[in-house]
Amino acid sequence: MTAEAATWSGPADPQGGRGRWRTLGHSAALARVADVFAILIAASLPWSTTAPSIFVGLWLLAVTPTIDWRDYARALTRPAFALPFALLLLALLGVLWSDGAWPDRLHAIKPVAKLVLIPPLLYHFSRSERSFQVCVAFLASCALLAVFSWIVLVNPAWKIAATASSGVPVKNYIDQSQEFTLCAFALTLPALIFWRSGRATAATACLALILLFTANMVFVASARTALLCIAVLLALFAWRHLSRRAALVLLAGTLAASALAWTTSPYLRQRITDIAIEYSHGRENISRASTAQRLTYWRKSLHAFAEAPLIGHGTGSIKRQFERAATDESSLDAEIVSNPHNQTLNVAVQWGLMGVVLLYAMWIAQLRLFLDEGLAAWIGLVVVVQNIASSLLNSHLFDFHEGWMYVLGVGIAGGMTLKAKAGSRP
Repeated sequence: MTAEAATWSGPADPQGGRGRWRTLGHSAALARVADVFAILIAASLPWSTTAPSIFVGLWLLAVTPTIDWRDYARALTRPAFALPFALLLLALLGVLWSDGAWPDRLHAIKPVAKLVLIPPLLYHFSRSERSFQVCVAFLASCALLAVFSWIVLVNPAWKIAATASSGVPVKNYIDQSQEFTLCAFALTLPALIFWRSGRATAATACLALILLFTANMVFVASARTALLCIAVLLALFAWRHLSRRAALVLLAGTLAASALAWTTSPYLRQRITDIAIEYSHGRENISRASTAQRLTYWRKSLHAFAEAPLIGHGTGSIKRQFERAATDESSLDAEIVSNPHNQTLNVAVQWGLMGVVLLYAMWIAQLRLFLDEGLAAWIGLVVVVQNIASSLLNSHLFDFHEGWMYVLGVGIAGGMTLKAKAGSRP
């Protein structure tokens, strides 16, 4: 029985009681259907873009009739619920003063719009009994992808999509690395809990999965953004869950593992050493200009932000600003993009300081959901911190895959955390 059904304690009178119970039963059935669609979203996200979008629409159709709108309106007074709507409202209003083309303005609303799925996810999973199953579905799907990634590395003919990287069956190596990083660090706390409680088999299973994900990033395919996230999340794990002595042991183990990975993985060495090459030769060869590209994008974005620091140039204006800044000095300076590969600059160019304040307020408000102890709080903390760290080098909140990882992670883990808080109140 759902939490909503459990609150009904009135008599089943012949006139209205049966109808009330039928309503509650119908709502409970729809809530179960919504849980199934959430599981399907999580399971399909590592493999597809179309399937999760379809399941999100079906989830909304199923969950909407189950919402107690008065209760939901009260929840919207909380910053973690309200700020995604505030950011979307700013994006809608930003269309009015944008100097971008109309297709660019309308297209730029979509990445922000998905953030307003966070409040209904928080609300639903604060009542659901199947939140953990959604997390397991995502973990199992990513584990299957990691195994399949090794198969594709050996035999590229098994690729599902025509990806540019070896060992990447679908999508791209950046998305794959972000998934595996999230799963690996979500498992660190269960592994620690099982180890401390003497459950060696369960701890070993968690460690085996962590090794599956990390080995894939060391030897098969990894994004350098993910390597930054790993360093940040390791520090976060040590700070939140380890004593000083255990943290020093973790540091020593990390250094030893990094040295082993460096000596045994030519792929990893190339990924790191290419940073200097991409910086120094980026202007001559744009095909190997990832580092130089980012620095150029950031310089141009900062210049555009300085021109309109308060409210920005409007929704969808980034491409227009790069067109204005394009020069013939080199192919890199002439490049026109609509993504500066930094979340803060992406927001700043379009909506100025007003947008940046809302962005960081939302991150902080949702971060505050996960300051308690427990697995759900740890998963949510990893999701938010990973997104903030990766958004230094990408616009991951607005990217499809990483954006949905954030929306689902905050919504589901946040709902679990809210439910645990409600259950602990006297």
